Amino acid sequence: MSWFAIEVAPDEARRDAVAAWLVAQTGQAIEERADGTVVSFALSVSDADRLTDALQAEFGLAATRRELPEEDWTTKWREGLGPRSVGRVTLVPTWVPYEGKDGETVITMDPETAFGSGEHGSTRAALNLLERWVKDGDTVIDLGTGSGILAIAAALLGAEKVIGVELDGEAIPVAAANADRNHVGEMIEFLEADAGTVTALLGPADIVVSNILRLVNVSLLPAIHRATRRGGTAIFSGMEKGEATDFRAPLLAAGFEILAEVTDDGWWAVAAERT
Repeated sequence: MSWFAIEVAPDEARRDAVAAWLVAQTGQAIEERADGTVVSFALSVSDADRLTDALQAEFGLAATRRELPEEDWTTKWREGLGPRSVGRVTLVPTWVPYEGKDGETVITMDPETAFGSGEHGSTRAALNLLERWVKDGDTVIDLGTGSGILAIAAALLGAEKVIGVELDGEAIPVAAANADRNHVGEMIEFLEADAGTVTALLGPADIVVSNILRLVNVSLLPAIHRATRRGGTAIFSGMEKGEATDFRAPLLAAGFEILAEVTDDGWWAVAAERT
């Protein structure tokens, strides 16, 4: 199966808006290059042409379409993946033999095509903060759950109830299978839904995790504030280190106080208390 990369170079003022629009249009993550180019992906030439035409109509931006070499992506993504440790948690691909140590929380994952294998710095940064703040009996909401990795971690680390929200319907069965694989399937409810629509309805939660783009995180701040109990914790990730300054101000203005920040491979995450 051939994939197509759609590359567009918006000015800095519109880069976040274009990136968020592409995620909403495709239901897939995008790539942001150091030179400011934003890259999205399509499964067919017709989908690629639709995106390039829509970018022109919506933003007045000319995008280029590039066919990617044909690969068996159902197995190609597995190359080079191995166990990853984040605090008390070790993430292990299903095809790698691993024997956990005493006191170690092992999560066995097969993300397939869903986002979340532990190889991305934004996932590890969010997990770093989650494992520090989650407590026995907590209710946790995981926005942009992808493969379910953070929802599963919350359940294994003591949360009593976990809700994972994901816009991409194809990721839901992957997340559910991973939860069952780690024997926490009955503790986690996965919802195919738009986080902007349902988040405020899902609380009160002790912890809300949002591992999405900065612009989307900003738009979700009021709903996350309503969904988090007073004194609870919201964890935001999916943002590059250089975006931290742009996110702190709206975070504080939305009624949160910063507790901790971490950076992993250039990706920044923050834990904040809901006041």
